[in-house]
Amino acid sequence: MTGNVILVDKQDNMIGAMEKLEVHRKGLLHRAYSILVFNAKGELLLQKRAVSKYHSGGLWSNACCSHPAPDESMVDATRQRLRHEMGIDLQPEFAFKFIYKCELDKGLIEYEFDHVFTGLYNDAPSINPSEVEDWKFIDVKTLRDDLEHNPEKYTTWFKLIMNHPLVAIA
Repeated sequence: MTGNVILVDKQDNMIGAMEKLEVHRKGLLHRAYSILVFNAKGELLLQKRAVSKYHSGGLWSNACCSHPAPDESMVDATRQRLRHEMGIDLQPEFAFKFIYKCELDKGLIEYEFDHVFTGLYNDAPSINPSEVEDWKFIDVKTLRDDLEHNPEKYTTWFKLIMNHPLVAIA
């Protein structure tokens, strides 16, 4: 895993850049994005992260998430990563942003200024097996019930997104 992420202040102003794994070891605030993809039935697309991921492997999460590179626009980053991980070519739309901090597995700390995007897609994704182990569309009510009864099956940021007041879904 290589590449720099954008370090930000609490107003999302860029204050520097640093290697991704080092940022997660030190727990520094950095810019990220998460993408929620729905189908026409209102179901949410989930991905099960590949076990080989550097953190949160084997957990269910939103369709896609990552970090824009210092020289990359959020528009380009979200579209490119969604294509890379899920084989979906669409331009997600910005929904909201929030800051969160949590401890992850492998001694890492996630401290992100997360930009949440949404998109509509009705076909089966073409997953990248180095990133994604499995996928499914799920009814939001069923998902909320499972999040309540089996929270350990989901990534921390996804649970926060689903509980965010600006997520106006069932």
